[in-house]
Amino acid sequence: MMNPNPYRECIEACLECMNACNYCYISSLKEYDLAMLRDCIRMDRECAEICMFAADALSRESVFAAEICQLCAKVCMACAEECSHHEHEHCKKCAEACRRCADACLSMAA
Repeated sequence: MMNPNPYRECIEACLECMNACNYCYISSLKEYDLAMLRDCIRMDRECAEICMFAADALSRESVFAAEICQLCAKVCMACAEECSHHEHEHCKKCAEACRRCADACLSMAA
């Protein structure tokens, strides 16, 4: 049986990353030291948005899929880098999801 959407794995990685970023964002807002997490919160929002956009574009099999995936990978790596500076469990899980998504997007864009 043929795969209905060749982008399925990348779409799933994007959606997982979006969820991890949204969870990290909400969890970070509840932390005591908000100032320390300011950049993390900002990156979480940015990353969740681009992941949602990428998943949506891929599900439509957009002609710009490769370029969108390249941008998504770039944002995911920046978010993973920022989240890895923090010890919170939600930041660690977010960084992992971001790295998985970046890998999926880079192979998609190749």
